[in-house]
Amino acid sequence: MSALAPTLEAFFTDRLLRERHASPHTVAAYRDTFRLLVCFVEQRARTAPSALGFEDLDVGTITAFLDHLEDERGNSVRTRNARLAAIRSFYRYASRRHVEHAQLIQRVLAIPQKRFSRTDVSFLDDMEVDVLLAVPDQSTFLGRRDRSILQLAIQTGLRVSELTGLTCGDIVLATGPFVHCLGKGRKERVTPLSKETAATMRSWMRERAGASDAPLFVTGQGEPLGRAGVARLLARHVKVAAQTCPSLETKTVSPHVLRHTAAMRLLQAGVDTSVIALWLGHESVETTMVYVHANLALKQRALDRTTPVGSPPGRFRPTDQLLAFLEAL
Repeated sequence: MSALAPTLEAFFTDRLLRERHASPHTVAAYRDTFRLLVCFVEQRARTAPSALGFEDLDVGTITAFLDHLEDERGNSVRTRNARLAAIRSFYRYASRRHVEHAQLIQRVLAIPQKRFSRTDVSFLDDMEVDVLLAVPDQSTFLGRRDRSILQLAIQTGLRVSELTGLTCGDIVLATGPFVHCLGKGRKERVTPLSKETAATMRSWMRERAGASDAPLFVTGQGEPLGRAGVARLLARHVKVAAQTCPSLETKTVSPHVLRHTAAMRLLQAGVDTSVIALWLGHESVETTMVYVHANLALKQRALDRTTPVGSPPGRFRPTDQLLAFLEAL
């Protein structure tokens, strides 16, 4: 067995699990990256994975693997960059253990992330939220469950993994009601509940009547509700809501869009981006700035504040046809 195999094993057991206490999602993502990588190199070098050495995973091979992800597997640039981030993390770990491969490792670490065009953030406006929340049938157990999930997601901005990981003990409905969750990177977070959301959750908690460590949201058979289950119920209710709110037909509404909706509602209410970052559990305030860029109404208000005193509000509208053409370029 070469030096690569035991180093890779130590990376998972020592670095990810023991030192970083990485979440199962992170471990699975890194595992899939290296499983794809070693299989790619095995076919390319005709060498068994356990016999591969660092010299088999040089910068040319890693670059070819990244191109393979995009060109042959059809992965997006985001996925390519995520795979590269996992590879970089391993090579940084390996640089402390194998100084004899320092030059090779540094060249791999110098592989840049690929730039890509960011798509606009999709979110629901107030009317779409009201229509969506009105869809679940409140005369049934599943309808009351679905309304509770949707309202909690839209108000708190919890990730779908955080929603499905909640237990009955994570909802605290005493004075100053809040929800407690274990978020991305195993960071604990407490998010306050609005009066309306607290009332909905209070009703659901009475019906759920589970122990403090029991899953908060379950299927009709009493099993814990998973990520796929949340996506399915959301898609079903959005389809019904679109019949009375046509604007929903033009949007792809995923559970993450509900998180975006929570962020945009906070931003439109004048909440500072640093507070929104804490609310959502973002690692950096820079991550939250994407919502500022997506909020056209916020930009218009900023523009209005710079308008000279006495000038009528609104945007400039050229009256001449030629000027209109030039302005549109």
